[in-house]
Amino acid sequence: MPATDELGRSGEDLIAQWIATKGGQVLVQRWHCVLGEIDIIALNRSGDLIFIEVKTRSPYNIDQDGVLAVTRSKQIKLWKTAQLFLVKNPKHHDRNCRFDIALVQCQPVQSQPVHHSKTKRPSGFTRTFEKHEFILINYLVHAFEQPIQ
Repeated sequence: MPATDELGRSGEDLIAQWIATKGGQVLVQRWHCVLGEIDIIALNRSGDLIFIEVKTRSPYNIDQDGVLAVTRSKQIKLWKTAQLFLVKNPKHHDRNCRFDIALVQCQPVQSQPVHHSKTKRPSGFTRTFEKHEFILINYLVHAFEQPIQ
């Protein structure tokens, strides 16, 4: 398996490509500020601003493909980071905003074809990077609202 940061970047790159196939536009990947990082900030075809948290995992993980890693404290951090993005980018201030979570699975490329169940490949969106297959297994729209602190 690739190193964790390389694994995460490859998962984020997969989602950026997927967004483009859906008619969206990635504004920024890995936006950093003093409060944290947002993996992808994009516009959809309707002009909504989407803050996307990407979780890339190997098969048979223990945190439901990464969804359990987006804890309440992580949501608060993402919310505050998104607010700072909007302060620094006022042209997006009046857009509808939402938080999505993309769950990506990474596995070594097999010499024999692997048959995935439909529940593990809803998008059919797959890419191979450096001898590993990355699969978008779930995309959660409006994954969370403004967290209560």
